[in-house]
Amino acid sequence: MSIFTQHPATRWGLPAAALGVIGVAALTLNQTASADAGLPPRTAQQLLADVRSADVSSLSGTVVQTSDLGLPSLAGLTGGGPAGGGSGGTGALAGAGGSSLTSLLSGTHTWRVWVDGPTRQRLALVGTSGESDVIRNGTDLWLWSSADKTAVHHTVPAGHRGAGTSGTAPLRPSGRPSGIPSGVPSTPDQAASAALAAMGKDTTVTTSGTASVAGRSAYELVLTPKDAATRVASVRIAIDAEKHVPLRVQVYSTKASNPAFEVGFTAVDFSTPEARQFAFTPPAGTTVTQSDQAAPKGTAGTNPAPSKQQAAAAAKVAGATRVVGSGWSTVVVSRMPAASGSASGGGSDATARQLATLLKALPTASGAWGTGHVLEGTLFSAVLTDDGRVAVGAVAPQTLYTALAAK
Repeated sequence: MSIFTQHPATRWGLPAAALGVIGVAALTLNQTASADAGLPPRTAQQLLADVRSADVSSLSGTVVQTSDLGLPSLAGLTGGGPAGGGSGGTGALAGAGGSSLTSLLSGTHTWRVWVDGPTRQRLALVGTSGESDVIRNGTDLWLWSSADKTAVHHTVPAGHRGAGTSGTAPLRPSGRPSGIPSGVPSTPDQAASAALAAMGKDTTVTTSGTASVAGRSAYELVLTPKDAATRVASVRIAIDAEKHVPLRVQVYSTKASNPAFEVGFTAVDFSTPEARQFAFTPPAGTTVTQSDQAAPKGTAGTNPAPSKQQAAAAAKVAGATRVVGSGWSTVVVSRMPAASGSASGGGSDATARQLATLLKALPTASGAWGTGHVLEGTLFSAVLTDDGRVAVGAVAPQTLYTALAAK
């Protein structure tokens, strides 16, 4: 399976086209950003239009992501071992096991990003013991881990932009180190896209003056859910006053005063990065794998096609997934994929085993929905039932119980 099918292009990129789904007319827009820092006033509607029309094809910078989700202290969940951590992670090519499920649930993590149009991009996850990179340069795509001394080379089809071809969405690099869980935003624009996609009649959109982010002047857009069931109190998006791209996103919980999740630039430069940033030659001693090379099942650095049994299991999980509710209090109810029990199983097996192990160490609960284990944080809750179902949402556990009991 190629990296492009494994990581859809919409997961990472400059924000303009992704925000085109916003129905501005359906929003409650009020207030005007003040003229602090010498900036002219902008209404919330004007800021949304600015972001949708942004056209930035080049940048470089440092991104820092911080999570404080109020999760219980469990070995392997929040620090205390390789699965947690405030130092970031390496092992980008190691697959979905270990730290990939929980590495960004707590602490502070840093990565660097370089962008030069639709075919030259680089993302580097920086850790205390090394660095993991995804580097695209034309038709060459490299996944490299300095800690593991491994590199995987993919050949990108000629003309593949890794993104939509719209002029307002010139770039959406699709690869990422697997040390970054696929559901966790790795850039401010990705976090902004996720938040703005949830907007609708149940969201009040206002402005909150101006801010300084990474040394640049920015307007602040505030999304406040009207839905009393959600644990999201507000989402604050700092938008660059000149370039109109998100520089920082902060998600606040109804249970805490500080941001539960924050991702933002600490340094950013919109000039074209030097060409050397996209040139990669595997260092001496690196084990190099070509993505199209045949390899035995379970060999690191390859993604063999799933077996019929794995495909059937994945289809069963997908068919059992249902969405209860809407907007900010949406609950997703699914069935845990069956793990093969083999140490050399695929990433989904490793994720299933890890999640099941973690949740079974949590408090138990029961009701008309059945019995199971509950993970409760300040921003979201999860329930794993004894019969293999899992419910997740930015809501209190009681809302999950109701969703599980619904037919």
